[in-house]
Amino acid sequence: MSDMPTHFAYTKRFNAVLAYIDDNLEGDLSVKTLSQVANFSAFHFHRQFTAFVGVPVSRYVQLMRLRRAAHRLAALPDYSVLDAASGAGFESPEAFCRAFRRSLGMTPSAFRKEPNWQVWNSVFAIPHFSRTIIMQVQIVEFPEVRVATLEHCGPPGLVNESVRKFIEWRMQSGQSPVASSRSFGIPYGNPDTTPPQAFRFAICGEIHEAVVPNEFGVHETVIPGGRCAVVRHAGSPDHIGETIYPMYRDWLPASGEELRDQPLFFHYLSVYPETPQDQWQTDVYVPLQ
Repeated sequence: MSDMPTHFAYTKRFNAVLAYIDDNLEGDLSVKTLSQVANFSAFHFHRQFTAFVGVPVSRYVQLMRLRRAAHRLAALPDYSVLDAASGAGFESPEAFCRAFRRSLGMTPSAFRKEPNWQVWNSVFAIPHFSRTIIMQVQIVEFPEVRVATLEHCGPPGLVNESVRKFIEWRMQSGQSPVASSRSFGIPYGNPDTTPPQAFRFAICGEIHEAVVPNEFGVHETVIPGGRCAVVRHAGSPDHIGETIYPMYRDWLPASGEELRDQPLFFHYLSVYPETPQDQWQTDVYVPLQ
């Protein structure tokens, strides 16, 4: 047990480094700078980072820059390949395109036209994240909850438009006030593998009274109670696959648990825009037998 305090001290230092990288993707992320953040000598930092995270620091920084670039290319219509190359710290668009294609197996333009989120998630499944996820899974008894629900049908990229519609219902109706009512999301199917037009996602807010008939299409449903594995995802919900995939790939087979025939669901612990999306916290619930 004598190495436990050391382990926790290392974890704290490297989590600070990973957070610094996320916050400074367009800044100086040299080994010298990052070793100062970690309070290690530059000589030891590179080896210790690789051991802790699973990839060398330069590769990790490049992957995080490519990850953000890929997401922006898919999400922002006016974001050009030149913008992406510059934002990811590449000297030329050609060098960026080569690195992008090497990592994701397609050009930036092809990814923007038809994003392959399954490849995106597998490319950015850094070993560090799947290791830490196993430590953080808890099994809880989730109590049944009545919710007002707006069902989104169609491409995952348009879910935010449905979210805005649900927020408008919340404000107009006065039901499920965001300050005192929990907010949930239920994906019916994997957005990485479901055809875009067939994707369904329920946007939910806790209620304690019947939903008043409305023109928004909001109606009452129930999130069933029962045993669930729960893990907290830190950061934008757009990257939540980084938390979900390791749960199914690593934790579930090792746990001996069996899934219940009910979709996983999200409990959003943060409110936008008060909290920037990259600082969000979301609990992911996986229903168990």
